[in-house]
This record gives sequence, C-alpha cells and structure tokens, in this order.
Amino acid sequence: MRKLRYRDALREAMSEEMRRDETVFLLGEEVAEYDGAYKVSQGMLAEFGPKRVIDTPIAELGFAGIAVGAAMNGVRPIVEFMTWNFAILAMDQIINGSAKMLAMSAGEFGNPIVFRGPQGAAGQLGAQHSQMLTNMMASVPGLKVISPSNGYDAKGLLKSAIRDNDPVIFFESEQMYGDPCELPEEEYIIPIGKADIKREGKDVTLVSYNKMVKVTLAAAEELAKDGIEAEVIDLRTIRPLDIETIIRSVQKTNRIVVIDESWPFTSVASEVAFQVQRYAFDYLDAPVRRVCGADSVMHYAPNLVDAYMPSVKKIMDAVKSVTYTKA
Repeated sequence: MRKLRYRDALREAMSEEMRRDETVFLLGEEVAEYDGAYKVSQGMLAEFGPKRVIDTPIAELGFAGIAVGAAMNGVRPIVEFMTWNFAILAMDQIINGSAKMLAMSAGEFGNPIVFRGPQGAAGQLGAQHSQMLTNMMASVPGLKVISPSNGYDAKGLLKSAIRDNDPVIFFESEQMYGDPCELPEEEYIIPIGKADIKREGKDVTLVSYNKMVKVTLAAAEELAKDGIEAEVIDLRTIRPLDIETIIRSVQKTNRIVVIDESWPFTSVASEVAFQVQRYAFDYLDAPVRRVCGADSVMHYAPNLVDAYMPSVKKIMDAVKSVTYTKA
C-alpha cells in the first residue's frame, strides 16, 4: 500500500482512466496551467496536453453546456467546478440537459459525464461558499450522486463514475483534499450504489457521508467509552441509495441516527429516515434522529460556524436520546 492524499487519489483515478480511454478529458476552472485550484489535476496538463486538460473561463453554465454537448457526441468529459456553490449557475445544463438527455432523445443520445468538485463548509467561508447541494442533485431522476469520505473510496468510485454511461455528480470537500490515505499498487474500482460499514456495532446505527463520516467515527469512539457500541455506515453513494445495508444494520441495532451536514428540511437524512420507517418500522425501539447543519445560512464568525455544524457532542447527545441513556 502507498501513502498518498485524497487529492492524489482523485488525480490517479482521472489519469488512469484517461490513459485507458482516449475519449476521457478534463475541463474546468484552473485545471490546466495552474495545476488545479486545489492541485487535484497537478501534472495532468504536462502528461495529456491542452486538448485533454482544458482551462475554461469562470463561466459554469457555459462550460457545463460544452461538456453536455461533447458527451452527446461520444466522448466522456470530466467537469471540475472550483466549488459546487458556483455550479448553481450550471443547474440548467445539468438538470435540463444532462440528466434528461437520454429520456428526451428516446435513447439516441447518452450523456456519460462526471461533474465533480468540492462542496460544504470549509471554515470561515461565509454563506455563499459553504452550501451542501447533495439533496438537490439527488432529487433529480437521471443523475447518480456520489459523495465519498476518504481517498481510497474516492479513487475507486471516481473510476466507476468515469466509466458509467449516465451523468454522475461527484461531491468532494476542500477540507479532505489533504487527508492521508493508503492506495494499493494494483488497479481497483468500487461499484456505485454500495454503502460501506466503517465500524461494527450493536447498539445504534449511525449513517453519514462525505466529511461527516470522520466526525461520526470520532463520536462512535467516544460513545464506546460510555459502553455504547455504534455501527457506522458510510453511504458513499447517495443515489442510488443502498437502503438494504442500512435496514440490515437497524434490524440488528434497533436504533438509528443520521448525520448530514445539509440543511435539515428535505435533506438526505430526511430521505434515509423515511425509508427506514417505511421498511424497518417494526425493528425500531426509538424514533429516527437526525443531526444536520443548522436551518440557517452559514455565517462567518467562528462561533456561529461551530453552532451550525454537526459535532461529536451533537451526535453523542442524539445517540443517548435514542438509547435512553443519561446525556
């Protein structure tokens, strides 16, 4: 195993797929000459040249549309947004173009394309640079949505996304790009739509994704000191959702808390909660609980950032409420 960083895992996934398939190319803001805003594409311009690693203007709607048209014509674009906050401008092309293309063309035009980049809070970045769009994208039929929590999963899932014949939304996090990870020398892929149990437990099921998995695992370690063994499930893929893995865990633990950085109203956590009560109601010994971001815009002050975000303490308090133990 090799010790690398999350950003290196993403770069390896893209580079390996570009070597394997000459129709794969990368375009986006600062991906070429600057080696990527977060250095994810570092060195790729030198290897693949300016026809396959393409700098774009700061015009998300425009270059997303170029990618949609390119995918219709037989190539496989990877679109990097400097942040998904800016990609709100490209929603028309993603939702009305890419997601609907196959259906509206009666199967004549596919759209094998990956839209990727960071989202969510990353410290003191304020209201317009801290949003989670996972639930918005996951609500759209025709899109697959991936949000890995670590470099190993990110590489395997990104390779699967690039090979997929449907448009894929790939969410990362600025705060994870420097995270260490171990990658094998040999090639591997991770199938889309399979959650992963990061920690075994018997008392409560904790479900999360993206960087909140790290917070959830930290909370599980603290809960173990109090004699509560939590099972931690990393969704990895939001759509399609691996509800079977969640249900099997709830059948064992009889309790569930869902941790989601998104705003609580119509969040991914809301969908997980609905499906758990739909398919595992008789196994529940306590109501489904959610620990979400605040139902508010993100503010700049550090104390308000802390108040907004899910935390180890908030998760522990929710777990103790469903296990009926003293907080």
